[in-house]
Amino acid sequence: MSHRDRQRIERVPGSRRAKLTPAPGTTSEPEPADETEASDSGPNDERMRREKPPHW
Repeated sequence: MSHRDRQRIERVPGSRRAKLTPAPGTTSEPEPADETEASDSGPNDERMRREKPPHW
């Protein structure tokens, strides 16, 4: 990997923070969430959704 393929640090005028250029082979588009993980439920999930935390 050459130094041209790497991310660079760019200064932002008027800001205390710098920003990085996009990494090679990436996009700024978010990936869609995996629906299979959200639908998994365990034996205690319904009970945990009904209960309120002690600070409520």
